[in-house]
Amino acid sequence: MNRKYQVLKLPVITEKSTYVKENLRTLTFKVARDANKQEIKDAVQQIFKVKVDSVRVANFHGKTRRQGRFSGRRPDWKKAYVTLKEGEKMIEFSEVV
Repeated sequence: MNRKYQVLKLPVITEKSTYVKENLRTLTFKVARDANKQEIKDAVQQIFKVKVDSVRVANFHGKTRRQGRFSGRRPDWKKAYVTLKEGEKMIEFSEVV
């Protein structure tokens, strides 16, 4: 399988990500933890056929969770904010199959 499909795991669809998508032309993705900004930019451009202006990333640490007396930990993950260039058509995730 090609690396670009391993870099982008899934879109993040929350109230905040919907707001930045509609008002700031920014898409939000859950990405591979070892992916860098250039790999994320190339993956979005090749998969969705759009021009990317900038990429910002945020690392999230997994939370400790308990189930009764047993304790576990959720995995760490990385989120990417991808801003599209002016004039680019915004991606609708409901259309992507």
